[in-house]
Amino acid sequence: MRRINIGILVSVSSWGGNLKSVIEHVKRRELNVNIAVVISDGLNEHILDVTKKHNIRSEIIYPDRKSVEEYDEELISCLKDNSVDLVVMDGYMRILSHRVVSTYKNRIMNVHPALLPSFPGLNAWQQALDYGVKISGCTIHFADENIDSGPIILQSPVPVRDDDTVESLRKRILKEEMRLYIEAIKLFAEEKIRVVGRKVEIER
Repeated sequence: MRRINIGILVSVSSWGGNLKSVIEHVKRRELNVNIAVVISDGLNEHILDVTKKHNIRSEIIYPDRKSVEEYDEELISCLKDNSVDLVVMDGYMRILSHRVVSTYKNRIMNVHPALLPSFPGLNAWQQALDYGVKISGCTIHFADENIDSGPIILQSPVPVRDDDTVESLRKRILKEEMRLYIEAIKLFAEEKIRVVGRKVEIER
């Protein structure tokens, strides 16, 4: 089975936790992928340091310096030029356009810190605490043009404690996010994922 190429999308606020996790799993030969390119929507010096350290190609595409159509064209061209098979979003805060999503249909993964469809959008940890749920968690899903609404690949529950703060809940969910993201990427790389309508079927 060939080694797939992945492209990782980040934003200026991204801290690159999942990027680092992918790098470590590749180095330990626990994940058979090649990070072909990391694309940021602005200057993120921390991400640049990581990519330089590991000799990974990085590109910056500034959305505020061009039209939506021009941004989409440059993003798609960059992904295609690097032969990207799977796009992985790591703290990428832009909503993808129909053109990008249709070009990479069911080949763009995102992670969300809640059990979708509950608590989509920003600050899911605070939403969970405010609602008073006993179980929250994280979701890996294929991205579409809407917010946190694409087909669900994997989910993992995380208990909510009575004394939880946003930060304590965020840290516990983050551990599951990173574990689950690697599992989802591995399943894709091994061609064990099939999407039927909204349902994601996984070969075990």
